[in-house]
Amino acid sequence: MINPEIKLRIITELINWYQVYARDLPWRHTTDPYAIWVSEIMLQQTRVETVIPYFTRWMGELPTLGSLVSADQDKVLKLWEGLGYYKRAHNLHKAAQLIVDSFDGSLPENVKSLESLPGIGRYTAGAISSIAFNQPSPILDGNIKRVFTRLFNISTPLQISETEKALWRIAEDLLPEDNPGGFNQALMELGALICLPKNPVCDHCPLKGDCLAFQYHLQGDLPVRKEKSPLPHLQVTAAVIEKDGRVLLAKRPPEGLLGGMWEFPGGKQESNETLPETLEREIKEELDATVQVGEHLGTYHHAYTHYKVTLYAYRCGLISEELNMIYHTDLAWVTLDALNTYPMGKLDRLITSTLLEPKPD
Repeated sequence: MINPEIKLRIITELINWYQVYARDLPWRHTTDPYAIWVSEIMLQQTRVETVIPYFTRWMGELPTLGSLVSADQDKVLKLWEGLGYYKRAHNLHKAAQLIVDSFDGSLPENVKSLESLPGIGRYTAGAISSIAFNQPSPILDGNIKRVFTRLFNISTPLQISETEKALWRIAEDLLPEDNPGGFNQALMELGALICLPKNPVCDHCPLKGDCLAFQYHLQGDLPVRKEKSPLPHLQVTAAVIEKDGRVLLAKRPPEGLLGGMWEFPGGKQESNETLPETLEREIKEELDATVQVGEHLGTYHHAYTHYKVTLYAYRCGLISEELNMIYHTDLAWVTLDALNTYPMGKLDRLITSTLLEPKPD
């Protein structure tokens, strides 16, 4: 248990600091649980600066739970395009319908009910419950973990379960019953603005008087993390299949990476294959079709959470007369000027940008 005097001092100093230095963010101008839920999902693994324009656009297009329920998948994914981790958008869409079916159209207040919805785990449930409904629900995100490990000098690695349990106990013990949402936001804000991963601004920290890492000059050593393995690097191909002034787009299955997004079909290179051979095999496996691989259109790079990708795009001619959807859920022959209306992942959007580049005179 945290010493009651220290606990009261931490709460008071932090809330006072937050009231002065909190950033002016669009989701802090509302008490609408729907808007707060959307913001919290968008903020999962994504920087605040990146989220702001997406949140503003989303709320302009889908301002209510009902409007989200009524929206089709392509509209939802198009609004999300570029934000990454697209399963979050699918989960928002699914959860909206579940809220209508199971909770009379109102986002539930308690953590247990919130956690029953797709895409909402313990942290997000606590954030929504405390911020939108002022419930005494603790939270623990990356920023708060960093604050707690330094504040209380926790030297065990973040990735082990014992550390996670200890940090949740601190979050529960430290949380005030009065204004829990404000306190939780203040903790996150402290981690975002002051208790930075590198070069924390300790001289401006309201908690430096109680911070053990500051007292023992351990800020640079905490939190402790296990070393990560190098990310695998995949070589991938994509076919820009052209016919009568249109190009072929294929829709990915709803589950899995980039679920429901449109793409230029192709896939991963296997050992002992040339890139054109990879493309010919992938198109046969995915579309039961034969293509003639033509000019190399471009090479593109992207890093996902667990691996890196280098993608090679080729213009291709279709030899088969028919296409069969073995892997994809839909196909579309699209004019170049309509390509930007289809939701795509980053690599396919880069291919689109190449296709739309002005032709040299």
